[in-house]
Formats: sequence, C-alpha cells, structure tokens
Amino acid sequence: MQIRKVVYVSAKTQVNIVSAFRLLHPMHTVLISCVGKTNKPNITTVAWAMPTSIKPPLLAISLAPTRHSHSLIEESGEFIVNIPTLEILQAVYACGSLTGRSFDKFKKTSLTQMPAKQVKAPVIRECIAHLECEVDSQTTTGDHTIFVGKILEAYADMGAFTESGYDLKKTRIIYHTGGNNFALMDPKLYKS
Repeated sequence: MQIRKVVYVSAKTQVNIVSAFRLLHPMHTVLISCVGKTNKPNITTVAWAMPTSIKPPLLAISLAPTRHSHSLIEESGEFIVNIPTLEILQAVYACGSLTGRSFDKFKKTSLTQMPAKQVKAPVIRECIAHLECEVDSQTTTGDHTIFVGKILEAYADMGAFTESGYDLKKTRIIYHTGGNNFALMDPKLYKS
C-alpha cells in the first residue's frame, strides 16, 4: 500500500478558547429522554455524547446542571439515548431550545412516547435507534456533568442498522455544527 503525503499549507487563525470546542464539530446529535420522581418525561437534545467502553458497554453524555434533564437523570439514575434523523429536525431543535420545566416537549413537538424495555423513561418512536441506560457514574467537569451510562438495552429500526453500523443510504442521521445548524454525513464510505 502506498501512503500519500498530504501537506496542508494555509494560514491559521486564532480561535477564542471559549469557542474552541466547536473545532470538534460536527457532532452526532441525539435526543435524551428521561423521567424523574414525578413520572413526567422530558427530552433534551445533546451533541456531546460518546461511547466510553465496550466491556462493560458504557457511554457518556454531557449536560449542564441548569438543564431540567440533568435533575431528572440525577433523580432516576437512568436515561435513554434516542437517535433522530433529519425528518424530525424541527423537533430536535425545539427539544434543545425549550425547557421541560415550562413545556411538555412530547406534546409541543408531537413526538410519540413508547414504553422502554428496562427503564422508566420513554423511548421516542420517531427515532431510529435507542440505548437504554442506567447511570454508572457521574463527574463534574467545569460547567457540565458527564453522566456515564451502562447500556442495558440497544435496538434499532430494521434495515437502518447492522452490526457493522448504520446504512447511511437509508438513514439521514443529523450532526450538529453549531447554533441552529445541522448537517448530514455523505453516505459514500472510504476504506483506508
């Protein structure tokens, strides 16, 4: 295999440290559903989510303590990561812009609740995949809390996902680029 050396020669611009996290975008956008002691469910939009371990299966989400979902997850010790697509982009944006303290986001966005398999929080029917989690640990990192969730159940729409990943020609998974801007991934795959 021949390795091509690519040299990028361009002027660099200084990035304000407060905005430096944007250099990591676009980020996979997910909807977190959760419920607290009152059994009133909530949804929040998160772009800061990632796997952290295969054995045991763990993932992490990062939420500001000011978020209503933050307190619900602390109360219940569980949450669901739901994978939305472009078809529900307006609802995704609304769930990240409105507060669940004032609005029932399921009613406001017309998203549909479905019972989960192992946790009390509801699954969002319009999403193509779901990861039910119980909180394994949480850590404060500056102005956010990282919730590490142990994956209890994982399931996806038939035809959208195989063990090797999403079928990008059939799914239009959204990525947050900043503000109210989102993007899709090019479905063409490149092998190294």
